[in-house]
Amino acid sequence: MPDQVGVREPLLTDDADAAPERAFEQLGAVADAVLYEGYLLYPYRRSSPKNRVRWQFGVLLPRDWVERFGPVAPGISGSADSWYQQTECLLRAPKDDAVVRLRVRHLQMQHKQVEDADGSPVESLRTADGATHLSFDEAIPRETELTVPLAELLDGGRTVDVGAPGGDEYEPLPGNAGRIVRRHRELRAATTVSAEPLTPGLFRLRVRTENTGEPADAGACRNEALRDALIATHTVLGGEGVEFVSLIDPPEALAERARGCRNAFTFPVLGGAPPESTDGEGETGPAMLSAPIILSDHPQVAPESPGDLHDAAEIDEILTLRTMLLTDAEKAEARATDPRAARILDRVDSMPREVFERLHGAIRSLTPAASSGSRTSGRSTGTRASTGADRPDTSAPEPPAEARSAAPQAHRETLTPEPGAAIRAAATAPHQELSVPEPPAAAHSAGPEVQHQPPAPHSATTASAAAPAAHRETPTPGPTATPQRPAWWQEGGDEGLSPVTDTVLVGDARIGAGSPVLLRPRTRGADAQDMFLDGRSATVAGVFHDVDGSVRLAVTVDDDPAAELHGWYGRFHYFRPDEVAPLATTGTPAAPGRAHDRLRRRPQR
Repeated sequence: MPDQVGVREPLLTDDADAAPERAFEQLGAVADAVLYEGYLLYPYRRSSPKNRVRWQFGVLLPRDWVERFGPVAPGISGSADSWYQQTECLLRAPKDDAVVRLRVRHLQMQHKQVEDADGSPVESLRTADGATHLSFDEAIPRETELTVPLAELLDGGRTVDVGAPGGDEYEPLPGNAGRIVRRHRELRAATTVSAEPLTPGLFRLRVRTENTGEPADAGACRNEALRDALIATHTVLGGEGVEFVSLIDPPEALAERARGCRNAFTFPVLGGAPPESTDGEGETGPAMLSAPIILSDHPQVAPESPGDLHDAAEIDEILTLRTMLLTDAEKAEARATDPRAARILDRVDSMPREVFERLHGAIRSLTPAASSGSRTSGRSTGTRASTGADRPDTSAPEPPAEARSAAPQAHRETLTPEPGAAIRAAATAPHQELSVPEPPAAAHSAGPEVQHQPPAPHSATTASAAAPAAHRETPTPGPTATPQRPAWWQEGGDEGLSPVTDTVLVGDARIGAGSPVLLRPRTRGADAQDMFLDGRSATVAGVFHDVDGSVRLAVTVDDDPAAELHGWYGRFHYFRPDEVAPLATTGTPAAPGRAHDRLRRRPQR
């Protein structure tokens, strides 16, 4: 059984048939990010509290240990401990000779114990060469690959062993100061693959992985039980003559079938490059990744990222800068903690300037430069559909290079610069010359009606001075052109915008900070995590304007136990105005104050 991920010899040589193979292998980078997500977090030291509670995703423990207090409750959350993991997805296979390929991957815990010269276990040991050695829990990557004809899966399926052997390894320390002992227990696990026909050429594929072992001690604490667990378990799916259906954005005719798929402690998404256009007919693809971390279709690792930092939801530039600023003593402890931490420090300390500069940000979602014909027609050629009527060309001059590199990505999920190592769930367009749309003026006229209201002045005598004339609520006569605002990268581009006082018209209600709303994410193209908030009530924290001229509502979910904490930190979910429904159709939004002025009090981390 292979225990490392690497480049394999292609199974197919014909160019026409090699596309599915490439899509399968290209998921390797994302799968590796899933495998080591949270393995060791900044500041990468053993003594850090966050590195004392580990292994949070895709953990499959022995059944007797997991169910010692009762059966597990099935769900798609991979952060819940379980003894099994099940993937169900839809598969198209028009020919009888179709073949399904899968790769089950996980980590096996390995305890690194330092012993002194007398053979006694110690937590740390300093040798004569000045190096410090620490006892710590490491992990070994394991994977099992299976290729099986679809016909066999329809006839009862196949079960394979995906466990791992146990063993001991010994490493002497310099000067006979002691030794390092690495021990890992045998893991017993099995994966069963089967399929059932739904309609001619359409099948439901089921992959179920179970920890079949017995716990060494059914009453042991979790840290001890993890030695018998599969960690970060996930599955990569592909094949020949097969096509997988998106469960997030399925074709209309397959939507009901997609809702019938039952996934437990994992969720499958399409892999490979996103299609240039789906024509509103849903998505299909040649490969799938079923992971314990909820992703969107076509996840990718940002090409600017020089290596894994084991925290794909964080921004590479921030983590790199903070790692650079660790003291010599902190770096020494991190190097002694784990070899992967040592490699991170080596990469950061030797990072060339041009590589570091690429981490500052990238724009991939603005409108490509239009041809003369498209400018004449006045229609956008961008990768995003604009709301409202088609806008006339309002091309702004090319922004300076530093502005282009620092511009935040125009995504609803986040308004911060794109993380370097984050798993990118959205499509990434090729780098090309970009024409930046003029966001504030024309965009507001074509999108939802936004009302700017400056914050309340401290006294009545200063009210006139506190409210610029351009932003006072005065009737706008007829078809008068909206005054042009400076482009977003120019000085004054955000003047008059106030997230805590601006409002936007949704139906007949004006929505702003403090407004109660019902979340209704889009059926197609919505973020995977937003789909699970459909029908939940939320409170608007602010109205934000994106660099492309669109509007986003920052909200906190009402029944989220951490809603108050998220609001205090300024961490919100973002939705378009047409993705919410007002819960109060009369009255005005709550006045900004201590309850809703969180955006001005956001602490620095």
